[in-house]
Amino acid sequence: MRGFLGAVTGFPTAVFTFALVVVVGYWVLVLVGGAHLHGARGHHGGYGNGHGQDHGHGHGHRHGHGGLQRVLGLGGVPITVAVSLVIAFAWFGSLAGGVWLGGGGGAGWLALPLALATGWVGARLSVLPLRRLMPEPAPPPTRRDFVGLGCVIRTGRVGPDFGQAEVRAADGSSAVVQVRQSLDDAAGPGGELRAGAAALIYDYDAEGEYFWVMPAPASAT
Repeated sequence: MRGFLGAVTGFPTAVFTFALVVVVGYWVLVLVGGAHLHGARGHHGGYGNGHGQDHGHGHGHRHGHGGLQRVLGLGGVPITVAVSLVIAFAWFGSLAGGVWLGGGGGAGWLALPLALATGWVGARLSVLPLRRLMPEPAPPPTRRDFVGLGCVIRTGRVGPDFGQAEVRAADGSSAVVQVRQSLDDAAGPGGELRAGAAALIYDYDAEGEYFWVMPAPASAT
């Protein structure tokens, strides 16, 4: 027992032992519901500012660490899973390397790169089957997701050059977006859209960053 404790608390195993304790504590919190594999997801509120990007809004923020994971061959699983596997295998590698190389300061420095290599190889091999169990990430939302939805006009009028409306997304979040109504639609049976009127989004102008709307059909109101 003393030999095992000495190996666990010796260099470099002690470094990975501390990290392993943190990892175990994290997963205990996950099991009791105090933490989550993924960060909180944003909502569609960002669509209403009129200045966001149409494609991949917020995509870089969520996947800023994904590039390094892919380079290391650890992509396809949450970053918390990848880090936990690396630390667990590195701890085992440092423990085995320390015993195999024997005691002494020089042995510890030799065991350190061996432990890191073991952690990377072990995690990479473990990630391969885990990728199949992970659900495919949902594509990032775009403004075109609003096309086909109903909305409520929030400005005094809507014309070919001005207008805003409130639209509710499929997940229940709402946003105020820029909308336009063509002169032909305004001259039609529904007339010009005004505040409080129900409208239907039927197209999106990516260059102008606004939606084309028309009076909502009677069946949609």
